[in-house]
Amino acid sequence: MLMGKFVRGVIVDHALLEYGIEQLENFKRNPTLSLLCKLRFSNIHTAISYELPLSAEKVNHLQTMAELHSFKCLPLTAFSSDIAPLEVAQTWAHVSGTILYLIPNQDSSPKISCTYFSIAPDDALQKSNRIYMDKLEELPLTICRLNKKAISNDVVTVGYVMRPSREEDFAKRGAFPMCPTPNGLIFLPLTFDLPIATQLEEVDVILHKATDEIVSIELNSSSEPSYRIDYTNGMQEMQRYIKSQNHCFEVDPLNSIYPVLDRLKIQQILLGLEDLIAAGSCKVRGPHFLKVNSFDEPDLVQRLHDAELSPPSIVKPQVACGVADAHSMAIVFSVEDFKDLSVSVPAVIQEYVDHSSTLFKFYVLGERVFHVVKKSIPNSDILIKSSEKDGSKPLLFDSLKSLPTAPANSEGRDLCLDLGLVNKAAEWLSKKLGLTIFGFDVVIQEGSGDHVVVDVNYLPSFKEVPDDVAVPAFWDAIKKMADSKAVKP
Repeated sequence: MLMGKFVRGVIVDHALLEYGIEQLENFKRNPTLSLLCKLRFSNIHTAISYELPLSAEKVNHLQTMAELHSFKCLPLTAFSSDIAPLEVAQTWAHVSGTILYLIPNQDSSPKISCTYFSIAPDDALQKSNRIYMDKLEELPLTICRLNKKAISNDVVTVGYVMRPSREEDFAKRGAFPMCPTPNGLIFLPLTFDLPIATQLEEVDVILHKATDEIVSIELNSSSEPSYRIDYTNGMQEMQRYIKSQNHCFEVDPLNSIYPVLDRLKIQQILLGLEDLIAAGSCKVRGPHFLKVNSFDEPDLVQRLHDAELSPPSIVKPQVACGVADAHSMAIVFSVEDFKDLSVSVPAVIQEYVDHSSTLFKFYVLGERVFHVVKKSIPNSDILIKSSEKDGSKPLLFDSLKSLPTAPANSEGRDLCLDLGLVNKAAEWLSKKLGLTIFGFDVVIQEGSGDHVVVDVNYLPSFKEVPDDVAVPAFWDAIKKMADSKAVKP
């Protein structure tokens, strides 16, 4: 690959973001700054330029902005796409590669002028070229095109879409580089502010967190899991595009993701784990569970008994995400706790497993499986004592927030993780769900040693795994999936 010709630096004239420099509190809401941060996380040198002379007040604002976001602040002697490259080449002599210099177009057109030029290893300035963009949001697409043009062999372009906070979490760890990874991937942030079809023409693989784009989910009232999911207009447009052509595919497709959106469906799937039992080994299984449409059902006690459930139990909404109360749950300590329980129905009542306040989080990245150990909710005896102090009320909580953990002197019970068994479960789940990148949580039941899978999710952050291990595994999982989907001659 011709590494020296890739985009290594981007300079944006302050006039393109002037609306965001008047008040410091507006920085985070400035889309231009957000875009520059994506470049910086992708190891592209970034700078805000301004023409001399400029008022001291504006210079101070720009320097504060640059320092806050770790950008360079670059004074230039002329607002010119001809003179600027010479000055940039002197300032960034250590940067070998293509530099993009963006300024407002100087004629009557509202377009953005983008001059690009290369600084060679011998500090020589290569000939400048110029293209135009309608919006600054086109910059990542422009970089993608220039980088692909600079490569003599094929690369796989991965277009990704997810909420900004999630994207930033991945990008900060170097997971979304715009220059090729060692195994030949280029990542392109997709935006619904531009026509999605134009962006997807450059894309081979689509990576999305579709749950970030859910507007609403409606479950039917039957015993069979069935739901209607409404996505944002942008996500709907993307799905229409994917169906209309065959040059790009999703990791992972929506039909593989649906089961993890429905806690009843995933519990039913987990029943199949018990087929993995080997002679003389412990068991891997899902928790006992029961779906209820109302907590006032007259035969609830008998149904709980038939499902091998006894208090304490954990109660979760059947819808796992995409609605406001999907993570509002409760731990009940008696049958009477179900009366007037403020958990959305339909709901899934799930076995509460005593697990020494220890949770094993597993991450599946293609063929690689990683795990970390985390502190978890206390055993039932501790929870019951705490409940009695509060008048024996159910414990209501949001699963996205932290819960109390067991006191130090109650931990330390022996837990023996059968890693081979859980790896088999990971392989089984991957095939059963058709997912490439997903996570699941395991607790080990005290006494029986059962390995109980209590949660499954797709495209987790895997941030507890060291980046130098997890990120290459993440890239390899995507590349192997792309290779497997490639059309054979």
